[in-house]
Amino acid sequence: MEFHHASVLLRETIEGLKIKPEGIYVDGTLGGGGHSLEIVKRLGEMGRLVGIDQDETAVRAAGERLSAFDIGGKITIVRDNFRNTKEILKELGIKGIDGMLLDLGVSSYQIDTKERGFSYRFDAPLDMRMDERQRLTAREIVNGYGERELFRVIRDYGEDKFAKNIAKHIVLAREKKQIETTGELNEIIKAAIPARMREKGGHPSKRTFQAIRIECNKELEVLREALEDVTDLLNPGGRFCIITFHSLEDRIVKTAFKEAANPCICPPEFPVCACGRKSKGKVITGKPVLPGEEELLANPRAGSAKLRIFEKGNII
Repeated sequence: MEFHHASVLLRETIEGLKIKPEGIYVDGTLGGGGHSLEIVKRLGEMGRLVGIDQDETAVRAAGERLSAFDIGGKITIVRDNFRNTKEILKELGIKGIDGMLLDLGVSSYQIDTKERGFSYRFDAPLDMRMDERQRLTAREIVNGYGERELFRVIRDYGEDKFAKNIAKHIVLAREKKQIETTGELNEIIKAAIPARMREKGGHPSKRTFQAIRIECNKELEVLREALEDVTDLLNPGGRFCIITFHSLEDRIVKTAFKEAANPCICPPEFPVCACGRKSKGKVITGKPVLPGEEELLANPRAGSAKLRIFEKGNII
């Protein structure tokens, strides 16, 4: 299957990065290279792009797509997780960057590739790994986690009000046989949700599949680590653009950007700051940027996308 992923909020993200022709930029979720292609088109002779992705197919597809623009070695593609951006840049001898973007979540290619096991639309082996080199799979989570741990994952990462009952049904089902496929898991989830509730709010497995995928790939943990590192890596005026697709991610990004802009922990009654924490910059997006009607018509999967932007200041 050919790698295909529609880049969400493409124009808004590229504008948000405020690309300098001689700047250094990082695409931490390279995917098919859609965002990176627009970045590299705007770079001059001294500009540089570092693309990072943990998915082997994405790395290969993006490499082919960007090859025509790799003049003078301005493009570096690394198969890794963006949580390691700091170490990757250190190895490349890069001390500061002028912008970075993250397009979070699972790609259209990963969802639509049956054998990757991300989608409840297909009956396939339970996998859900974004990086197929890692050992932990959805199958290990579903069959290996205790009931309380499964409940925590589904409740916290899926925000499913039937999390407790779904976890209970999973444990009861696997006592008879190991749960091997997405189809088997679908049926178990369906049985755990009252029939009258299954008719509301989309597919009954949507939230549980999201929760297991997030746990499998440690997505929120990875995001928190990256947020800590990247704001420090930005040069003054550099921008960090992040596209999220669900409320868990968006809350983390919103809070991190707010704290980076205003890190003071002094009580509000203090006349002046005494904690000594200095602002790292400013939040550009008071409210998140959302897809327009035209994009939503062309790509319905963009419906839940939100773009937030942070700009590094001059820290004294």
